Amino acid sequence: MSENKKKIKVPHIFIILSFMMLLMVVLTYIIPAGTFERTLDPATGRQIVDPLSFHYVDRNPASLLDFFVAMPQGFVEAGWIVVLTFCVGGGFTIVKKTGVINESITALSEKLSNKGIVIIPILMTVFAAIDCFIGMPELCMVYVPIILPLMLALGFDSVTACATALCGSAVGFTCAIANPFTVVVGDKITGLPLYSGWEYRLVILLIVLVVTIVYVMRYAKKVNQKPASSLMYERDLQTKEELKDAAEVKGHMTGKQKAGGLAAVALFILMVFGVFNWGWDMPEIGGIFIAIGVASGLINRMSGEEICDAFMEGCHDVLLGALVIGLARGISVIMGGAMIQDTIVYGLSKVVSALPSSLSAVGMMILQTLVNFLIPSGSGQTVVMMPIMAPLADMIGVTRQSALLALQFGDGFSNVFYPVSGYMMATIGLAHVDYNKWAKFIFPLFLIWTAMAAVFMVIAQAIQFGPF
Repeated sequence: MSENKKKIKVPHIFIILSFMMLLMVVLTYIIPAGTFERTLDPATGRQIVDPLSFHYVDRNPASLLDFFVAMPQGFVEAGWIVVLTFCVGGGFTIVKKTGVINESITALSEKLSNKGIVIIPILMTVFAAIDCFIGMPELCMVYVPIILPLMLALGFDSVTACATALCGSAVGFTCAIANPFTVVVGDKITGLPLYSGWEYRLVILLIVLVVTIVYVMRYAKKVNQKPASSLMYERDLQTKEELKDAAEVKGHMTGKQKAGGLAAVALFILMVFGVFNWGWDMPEIGGIFIAIGVASGLINRMSGEEICDAFMEGCHDVLLGALVIGLARGISVIMGGAMIQDTIVYGLSKVVSALPSSLSAVGMMILQTLVNFLIPSGSGQTVVMMPIMAPLADMIGVTRQSALLALQFGDGFSNVFYPVSGYMMATIGLAHVDYNKWAKFIFPLFLIWTAMAAVFMVIAQAIQFGPF
């Protein structure tokens, strides 16, 4: 083979997403338009699908203009995720400029210099536990800016930082005992007792978490021993220089830095408390991160202009990730406008109902994984699919509890692989990790997760996972 042979270059993520949008436009001329009737459920306040109400409607294929309109419309529909990305990026850059992050990371890395890899299972377990109960994987956008400098200082890379947050969160969200957006809503829709089946899900959670931690640690150990093997080696060198240039590291924190750091931590704790107890969502989280940046800056006597410049710099750093989020959402905009989304869901459900009973549960999981590309939202997928899957499960001999488990598997794991996942794209954007490099890292783990999920679904079918 010639040494001069050009290496195949992976297209820019904008090109990949634009091609996917264009493909969806073509499909609107092939797939007939259809819809389910939806009614308001007073118990949940959500629109619930009537599974027996599907009917075809007049075709409304997307035009070339619709293709281009879907791009800005995608930004509107993904608005809060985009805004939160800027708030996190800007707020943390202000904190970074004060030097408190560098000083803290320097001290911590010195203490963990001989056992730094232990931090990975600890953090992944914490992130999994959080999403197991509150189901907010968007918080990964919060975690990564905090742990990225630490991972780099300990000899790992930006992919390790993203994997620690995203993979830990994905396991907790997917195998959750009490995720309010899938388990709770799903239990209400299907009529299952609240949190029923938690014992089996806990066993699944522990097994999947251990396997995931081992996968991430193997990669991290490889990077630590051979830095050039990192998927983001060259970009991480630049990131390390940026962190060094952000503030002079003196080896100890000043009183102002300590005060600013404590204020940031206090506000962060307030944010977590608000999410747990007051139902705070993206607007409040974004506001808290602006407050974190401003408070840290003022305590460290940064001028108003310096704070504003640092915030703008942070927004610039996450601009690519924010743009990708909006562009990816354009795919669902096209499907929704042409009304082919429900048709696809209806057709896939018919395929599952034709499978042998022994494979029906696995078929449900695969169906949910495919649908998650169309509906990249845990609560959104639950309210659309469970009214369809619950009666389908009754007809084909699968328990409703297994049907809900299939939704959890199908929705959760693919969230850290599909490029239409807004929070995932934002998170890797904050760490300057290219999606192509991230996909190379996560795809083998995604296959492992899928295989494990299939085994757990077969077991669920065999034991008639219930109560019903």
